Amino acid sequence: MNIIVRKNIEDDLPDLIRIWNEVVEDGIAFPQEKLLTEESGKAFFAAQTYTAAAVDNESGKVYGLYILHPNNVGRCGHICNASYAVSGESRGLHIGEMLVSDCLAQAKKSGFRVLQFNAVVASNVHARHLYERLGFVPLGTIPGGFRMKDGHYEDICPYYHVL
Repeated sequence: MNIIVRKNIEDDLPDLIRIWNEVVEDGIAFPQEKLLTEESGKAFFAAQTYTAAAVDNESGKVYGLYILHPNNVGRCGHICNASYAVSGESRGLHIGEMLVSDCLAQAKKSGFRVLQFNAVVASNVHARHLYERLGFVPLGTIPGGFRMKDGHYEDICPYYHVL
């Protein structure tokens, strides 16, 4: 296995949609509730500043993805936001770290100055440890900021990283 992170290509779209929807369906990390279709997924990924796929360079299998886009507009347009999704079957292979590291580089190349995460669910300890290990700074806690799939509320922890 030789996993690389690269800009997505059209052939990746079915896998990007499948992996994204898997995380949405889990209901414990992404705020979205609506699943992507082929049509809405194509538009969604095309609308991002950058969409990347973590792919086995030998087999072409897609293991994960990230999206990068502005977090705000105008005077705050230099701050970007990103979301990461790794297929359930490939968690534990350090793909998330590859995605975040590549995203930091792409964000800087795209002219952003700060990468900010608005809503990291407090119980997502693996992601939080990864972000902190990569130099992200926690901004505090927003009590009950995320409604889990089962209906209960969990705290969220915003983070930022100066690029």
